[in-house]
Amino acid sequence: MRTVAAQRRRGAELERAILRAAADELEANGYAAMTMDRVARRAGTNKNAIYRRWPQRAALGVAAYKYVADARTPTPDTGSLRGDALELLRQANATWSSPRGAILRDLLAAAADEPALLDLLRAQAGASAMSAAWFTLLARAVARGEAPAESVHPRVASLPMTLLRGEYALRGIPAVPDEVLVEIVDEIFLPLVRGRAQPVA
Repeated sequence: MRTVAAQRRRGAELERAILRAAADELEANGYAAMTMDRVARRAGTNKNAIYRRWPQRAALGVAAYKYVADARTPTPDTGSLRGDALELLRQANATWSSPRGAILRDLLAAAADEPALLDLLRAQAGASAMSAAWFTLLARAVARGEAPAESVHPRVASLPMTLLRGEYALRGIPAVPDEVLVEIVDEIFLPLVRGRAQPVA
């Protein structure tokens, strides 16, 4: 196990060290084996420093995932909503099969037996960088005149990722073919966006 030498850290620096250690522990051993003791050893701190910030193991697990998940590439800006949406779905597809995605898959599997973990994951999904990125894409499209203002809506923004997660569940593999991503964008997402325009009276 990789550990960090004990040193006097506090505030944001200590929090980052703990979250990085927790993410490393999740990647190496999974959520079931993650303990506050193991994370403390990796971070070179004590359990009290962790419990003061994350009083439950579930909260630390979800926070660690969010820490690594939000360290992603910038929101695509290809100049078109279609291009942006495809690129963002491709990023998500690549992430799901990466070590970062493996952490999320492990947390979701554990959530079946831990309702508090599932609640935290749901809350995190609504506040994630990926969720914010879809709103950014839609807002840019509105500014370019590509989409109606009514399309900047939580249900519209969440639809592509909801469909992608459904594909993972259906196929049982952590990646889907690119043609499926194209179908999601061209046959479902873009028609929905355009259909949000208010009819002319």
